[in-house]
Amino acid sequence: MTIDFPLILVILVFGTGLIWACDAAFLAPGRRRAVAQLQGQFPGWEDTGSSQAKKYQAKALESSAEPLFVEYAKSFFPVLFVVFVLRSFLVEPFQIPSSSMVPTLQVGDYILVNKFTYGIRLPVIRTKVLDLNEPKRGDVMVFFPPHMNDTYFIKRVVGLPGDHISYHNKQLTVNGEPVIQEHMATLPEGNVRYQMGFEALGRSNHLMQTNDMRPARDFSVVVKPGHYFMMGDNRDNSSDSRIWGQVPERDIVGKAFAVWMHWDSLFSLPGFSRVGSIE
Repeated sequence: MTIDFPLILVILVFGTGLIWACDAAFLAPGRRRAVAQLQGQFPGWEDTGSSQAKKYQAKALESSAEPLFVEYAKSFFPVLFVVFVLRSFLVEPFQIPSSSMVPTLQVGDYILVNKFTYGIRLPVIRTKVLDLNEPKRGDVMVFFPPHMNDTYFIKRVVGLPGDHISYHNKQLTVNGEPVIQEHMATLPEGNVRYQMGFEALGRSNHLMQTNDMRPARDFSVVVKPGHYFMMGDNRDNSSDSRIWGQVPERDIVGKAFAVWMHWDSLFSLPGFSRVGSIE
């Protein structure tokens, strides 16, 4: 079962804020009145050190005490609100769950996603309220794929609206122009050989790899208006737009821009050797 963390966060922020507001409007005035009434019951409440002052202070502390649920709400609301704003509108952390973006991103990489590069969106309902930039060819983008509307995916933007994208014999072509590829190395892994190299796509010059043992899955497609064609850098081991189709603009989450940690599992130590920007 997928946990809808943005929805949970919204509920927690709204709930704790509502409790704080209701307490301020309805409960806190009653507590203040009770404390004021105590001053009439203990005429010597201002005489520091007197028995009346001590009794007054004890009663006032008891009468002014906030209910436990209010105390917790007031403590958690500021923290939750800051996390909500940062995560919803500025930067969100994301863990790489699969090898589809190898060699650019490894399984276990923890990355940061810019949530405002492509415009400001409301959390949960994902409605765009402010247009800023459009995705560019070569961007590494986080999004909701058409076949799974509750799980983040991360791939590279290969095709923009209106682009003619084709793939033949593992050569990517955009609008009739073959994408430049520079072979770097052949990497044997058991019975498999990977061909790794640099690929120049838009303003991005990034690493990618293919598997000699797998067919190319040739295709040719025109990207629909308001949609983007996504592919993984691990071209022969990626579930992407070749399988589940083009990504509509409304399902964009943000642009991946940095790796901040690598952590293989709970039973290993986190590492920081891969920290850096994402090409």
